[in-house]
Amino acid sequence: TAGRRVGQAVRSLAEERADEPIGSDAAEAYGEEQDVVIIGAGITGLCTALSLRDVHGKDVSSFLVTETRDVVGGNVITKEKDGYIWEEGPNSFQPNDFVLKAAVDAGCADELVFGDPTAARYVFWEGELRRVPSGPDAVTNNLLSLWGKIRAGLGAVGLLKAPAPDMEETVEQFIRRNLGDEVFYRLIEPFCSGVYAGDPTKLSMKAAFGKIWILEKEGGSLVGGALNLMKEKSSNPPPPRDPSLPEKPKGQTVGSFRKGLQTLPNAIGASLGPEKVKLSWTLKDIDRVGGKYKLTYATPEGPVFVNAKSVVFTTPSYVAAQLLRREVPDAHSQLQSFFYPPVGSVVLSYPKSAIRDEMSDADGRINAFGQLHPRTQGITTLGTIYSSSLFPGRCPEGEFLLSSYIGGTLNQGILDQSEDELAAQVDKDLRKMLLKPSAPAPKVVGVRIWNKAIPQFYLGHNEALEAANEATMEAGYEGLFLGGNYNSGVAMGKCVEGAYKLADDVAEYVAELASVSQPAAAVSTGSEEGGDDFFV
Repeated sequence: TAGRRVGQAVRSLAEERADEPIGSDAAEAYGEEQDVVIIGAGITGLCTALSLRDVHGKDVSSFLVTETRDVVGGNVITKEKDGYIWEEGPNSFQPNDFVLKAAVDAGCADELVFGDPTAARYVFWEGELRRVPSGPDAVTNNLLSLWGKIRAGLGAVGLLKAPAPDMEETVEQFIRRNLGDEVFYRLIEPFCSGVYAGDPTKLSMKAAFGKIWILEKEGGSLVGGALNLMKEKSSNPPPPRDPSLPEKPKGQTVGSFRKGLQTLPNAIGASLGPEKVKLSWTLKDIDRVGGKYKLTYATPEGPVFVNAKSVVFTTPSYVAAQLLRREVPDAHSQLQSFFYPPVGSVVLSYPKSAIRDEMSDADGRINAFGQLHPRTQGITTLGTIYSSSLFPGRCPEGEFLLSSYIGGTLNQGILDQSEDELAAQVDKDLRKMLLKPSAPAPKVVGVRIWNKAIPQFYLGHNEALEAANEATMEAGYEGLFLGGNYNSGVAMGKCVEGAYKLADDVAEYVAELASVSQPAAAVSTGSEEGGDDFFV
């Protein structure tokens, strides 16, 4: 049988379903039966389609991507105006080989840009921006006290920590038990704000940061698990890297494109073409008929229906829940339970001279990615990216572009504030940390409020996913794949990686249909933490 795996997506556009579905007799058939219909043209839907075409063309001969909006990309949205380039959603990606392959396959690899791996990351603590320790400076770094460093080191090797409990732990419980209070409050808590806009007292360590969680589980300690992983890689080295992929900078960094992240979905959409990507198609009904799927859409040309062997959802969980509420009510209840807090993106520009002297060089440049703000330090803004230092060409000469994020699980009140109020709050916060007292008022480049921004991987998240998948199977919906960033991880790099893995499963399912009389099961879960930062 086909592997029971579910993919993922960073899709965040609502494929809204009307309460009154379109009657079958009112819709016209659209073309021949499709092997696969992908619902949503966000980054996961597009990369899944790209892989089906370029990697699995032997098994999958036909597919469609349908999108309710009139543009591709989901919440990967880049804006350009008056010499500024900024992001309204994700700001960067970690350049794993899946993202690089997507760029190569879509024909935009020559537009890739990468941040400086030596650039600093800062945390605001006790009135000053302190550099996050990395490499040799971990011993002398002032973000952690001497005792905090000792406690973290002893805990990491398993000498000063309580054993893992039988119950699922939150991020807070896991980190404080393994590495101590200082690491949690000064590093991990602000990191959770930066990646999830979340509350680490509720986030599941296993679901949100599974690669770290598994180290202790399999190695007895974090260091023990890391050593085991190194031995495993030494005994079973990965296959040679695809020579067609561009080289990556050495060290930890992030990537984008010269004209912003939306370059990638735009290039994929253009590569697939309008025959494969159907914009302004809103899914109204999905029915299981004779072992196949019948999907009814409202389109600019009128109602149409598409017959398909397999269906892939790459929408947010709450959209998938709405679409399945009648057909698979048990899946609906699980998918509807995932919480998405609001987040505001605020992009401000200042003269380079406004940056404090201790933070910038003679040219007014900061060699850093950005800064994070623990919730205990009296700062409302979650974090700030130094956009014009990170990537070239983001603002006019002589200016410094800052992309900040506000809101999240612990500050849902941003929905009651105006864009001007949010911009003023971010400016007020920056003056406490990064800007000179004499800094002029900023130019407000852009403000975007996401009412439902990032899925929260709370305790029981993986079990809820599994229950949703089981419900689709029990309802007879074999070949229906649930995908979304709520499944694979919220970071853009994880979304692309999950899309290629999802395509593997879809192709396997379609191939089995060609060889057996009954369709095989094709749904399961697996979520990993976001490796790159949604914010900083």
